[in-house]
Amino acid sequence: MIVVTGATGNIGRTLVPLLADAGEDVVAVSRRPEPEELLAEVRHARADIGNSSSMRPVLDGADALFLMLGGELNSHGEGPHALIDAALDAGVKRIVLLSSQLNSTRPEALSHTRLRTFEAAVRASKADFTILRPGGFASNAFAWAESVRTKRTVFAPFGDVPLPVIDPADIAAVAAAALHEDGHVGRTYELTGPEAISPRQQSAALSRALGEEITFVELSRDQAHAHMAQLMPEEVIDGTLDILGNPLPAEQTISPAVENVLHRPARPFSEWVARNLPAFQ
Repeated sequence: MIVVTGATGNIGRTLVPLLADAGEDVVAVSRRPEPEELLAEVRHARADIGNSSSMRPVLDGADALFLMLGGELNSHGEGPHALIDAALDAGVKRIVLLSSQLNSTRPEALSHTRLRTFEAAVRASKADFTILRPGGFASNAFAWAESVRTKRTVFAPFGDVPLPVIDPADIAAVAAAALHEDGHVGRTYELTGPEAISPRQQSAALSRALGEEITFVELSRDQAHAHMAQLMPEEVIDGTLDILGNPLPAEQTISPAVENVLHRPARPFSEWVARNLPAFQ
């Protein structure tokens, strides 16, 4: 049995059916009620990974755990050993942790302190583990959806700085492989898309897919900071803007990990756009 946390999130919604299609017994965990789109053969459990007591009955009898920190657990709450010990006590042998590329490129980033703590605890546990470290998500473009729908305009800073954003579906596919295939134990995979693409180029890809002109408006750093402050904690904003505006060479490097694990190229941004076009129409 495989327990998938964050099952209603961007990655979990893809990961759960991938595992079910592979014949795995899957329990989808979320803090929200059972999602309508959940497959009939997949069980749902309402629990909070920030509360190991609520997770213990869910983990009972599980062989593997996909661990994705979310919400409050990313900044405070129970330490990692509470949840990891509960998993090991329940019989979990394999843990796949969704981490971040920043843990290798910017190991002192305050925004990722908790994630580094969880990563260290998973590595030190007796479980077989795999660490996934994706870079920026293609799905961050959803932040432009409203302005594209209403104004046919993308507002973003650092318009010509490219990063190899990754399709969350590829993260889910690599996670599925690590959870139910051999050969991934003890590995750390840095995950990127197949090409570095700038915000202006992403805007052009949206324009082509929609068949309409999309105007790109470049924000100053201060303007971007003010906008992000409506959505993100203050301690995260400056670090995020540093990456977007002045990425390190490693953050612009294309990783072969997706292709090595899945035996196919990583999906380009244009493919993510094609699947998610209704959000921008």
